[in-house]
Amino acid sequence: MLEKIFKLKENNTNVRTEVIAGLTTFMTMAYIIALNPNLLTGFGANGGTELWNGVFMATCIASGVGTIVMAFLANKPFAMAPGMGLNSFFAIVVANIVTITGASYVVSFQAALCIIFIEGIVFLVLSIFNVREKIVDAIPLGVRLGIGPGIGLMLMNIGIGSNVGVYDSEGNCFYAMRDFFGSLTAGVAKDSMGSAYNTMVLTVITMFVGFFVIVILAKFNVKGAVLFGMLIASVIYWAGEAIFLGTNPFASLSGASFLPPFGDMASTTLFKLNFSTFFDIGWFTVITLILTFCMIDMFDTIGTLVGTASRAGMVDENGHMPQMKEALTSDAVGTLVGSLTGTSTVTTFVESASGVSAGGRTGLTALVTGILFLACMFLSPIAAIIPAAATSSALIYVGVLMVGGLKKVDFDDLDQAAPVAIMLIAMPISGSIGHAIGIAMITYTVIKVFTGKWKDVSVLTYVISLLFLIKFFLVA
Repeated sequence: MLEKIFKLKENNTNVRTEVIAGLTTFMTMAYIIALNPNLLTGFGANGGTELWNGVFMATCIASGVGTIVMAFLANKPFAMAPGMGLNSFFAIVVANIVTITGASYVVSFQAALCIIFIEGIVFLVLSIFNVREKIVDAIPLGVRLGIGPGIGLMLMNIGIGSNVGVYDSEGNCFYAMRDFFGSLTAGVAKDSMGSAYNTMVLTVITMFVGFFVIVILAKFNVKGAVLFGMLIASVIYWAGEAIFLGTNPFASLSGASFLPPFGDMASTTLFKLNFSTFFDIGWFTVITLILTFCMIDMFDTIGTLVGTASRAGMVDENGHMPQMKEALTSDAVGTLVGSLTGTSTVTTFVESASGVSAGGRTGLTALVTGILFLACMFLSPIAAIIPAAATSSALIYVGVLMVGGLKKVDFDDLDQAAPVAIMLIAMPISGSIGHAIGIAMITYTVIKVFTGKWKDVSVLTYVISLLFLIKFFLVA
């Protein structure tokens, strides 16, 4: 049955490998389940517990449904969830709607969901009529080849940087790359971090031990190396918490509720699109917001699909991925489900690369991940105890693998080298795949035009470059 649906033999994989890959992808993405409602509700300060619970449920449902659609419609090992960056931007939009209309945060949140709903419809139509696929083709080959390595650098930046932050007793946050490795000596780091120093040491040790374990297991061709490395890293962190920090790593499980808060979702986010308040912010602002969300999400998704597919060997010599239309359609469905259940834009997650590195090659990987997301409606306390340091181990390893794709880029050709080099630094710094691709396309177009090769640039590439210029300089 599974063989017939997912064509496992044709893709040189098996059920065991796909299940491990799906579990690996989920473990690297599990942080989004709690982080997304935290970001969208100001850690529960805006909208109260009811809205937080509603967004939590929406995150699980939209991620699960979108990923399962990807599994069956596109047969690709890619998982979806509310996109990082886009969710932060969404929270800013909600706050602005509160200021403009004077409505409550919950009502403004429901108004902002209209943007996501319209975006999902636009993407669904563009995907069905192959417009989004044509946009993929308009990205120059050199830029397409550089997307994967750019994502790799961004993953490493997330793994060593923003994913491993610790808080001291006063609520100050410190990060491994900035505050631990950025200090000249251990003494300086200890003085600056105070009570957070011991936790940071444990975090850094866990992160690198997990990374080393993954690399060593991978060198011995051990199936599930990423998953085993994350599990070992988790055990090390839990033991360190208990022995050296004197805290119980499983304390949050005591008295935790495993019952999904369906009632809170029904009262705050489920089918709660508020168009009347949405249009109160003005037509120009409405159109600007919709276009902004569409552009960022479109190129984030395209970049993730192309980059991850390249890592998995799923693209041809021209950088084209089979079933791209179906994959983009799945992404649009995920966004629509997210808008109707109560979360920001759902997009293909870059952490899907961890499952690909674990051997995932078909939609069975995505199916496993999607089921686990739905199960988290009942098991969220368990997902919450996975240490961020263990996730970082996997992200760093996958980043290293993806950077290897640079060997396909012709750095002797400045038409390729300059846009790719700019994209490589822009992606981890901006944290946006879409913005980095936009900068690379503008760079490519400018070089071609001013070196007399303007005919080599397609009309659609000119249009996309112009739209990004407008986005960067005219749209706040």
